[in-house]
Amino acid sequence: MSWYGEHILPHVINLACSAQPNQKQRGRLVPLAKGEVLEIGFGSGLNVPFYDPDKVSRIWALEPSVGMRRKAQPVVDSSSVDVEFIDLPAEDIPLDLNSMDTVLVTYTLCTIPDAVAALEGMRRVLKPEGSLLFCEHGLAPDEDVRRWQNRLNPAWRKLGGGCNINRDIPELIRSAGFDITSDERVYIPGPRPLCYNFRGSAVAAR
Repeated sequence: MSWYGEHILPHVINLACSAQPNQKQRGRLVPLAKGEVLEIGFGSGLNVPFYDPDKVSRIWALEPSVGMRRKAQPVVDSSSVDVEFIDLPAEDIPLDLNSMDTVLVTYTLCTIPDAVAALEGMRRVLKPEGSLLFCEHGLAPDEDVRRWQNRLNPAWRKLGGGCNINRDIPELIRSAGFDITSDERVYIPGPRPLCYNFRGSAVAAR
């Protein structure tokens, strides 16, 4: 990764993703996690304060960026939950079949190059009764907002380290073999092309 990607981009992403509206969404989702948890795109550890330590036994923190892992280390050190880093891309999850109770992904599917392949890996490691918890921004329902998303996306992707603002998150999840069990959608405060939010849960399709 470039010098910008390792030293500047982590601070930019952390600033954007730690905005109060995003944190409010995390606070509604992350406490639902339980057991052995795989968090995809751990970033700077913004989800850690929202985990319930009485319900979570361990967090497997998948984060390929050295800069992000460095930024997350103080949060990990102060956490009451055991956190183990995995320094691989989301398409290469090195965990056993049916080994996780929960997979958590927040504001990350927008950036993963092959999101469907990554989601298929998440489904592989989930136990049959396990849950995928997701909170993401993506394709808006309003045509005028979608037009702006499509216009802005090429430039935004370069600025935001590969972040796409026009991905159809529920469709990606279904394409990877999940059934969505909860799906809440809302514009959170901020520029509308950047702030259409999906929050919910899914299970492996039977």
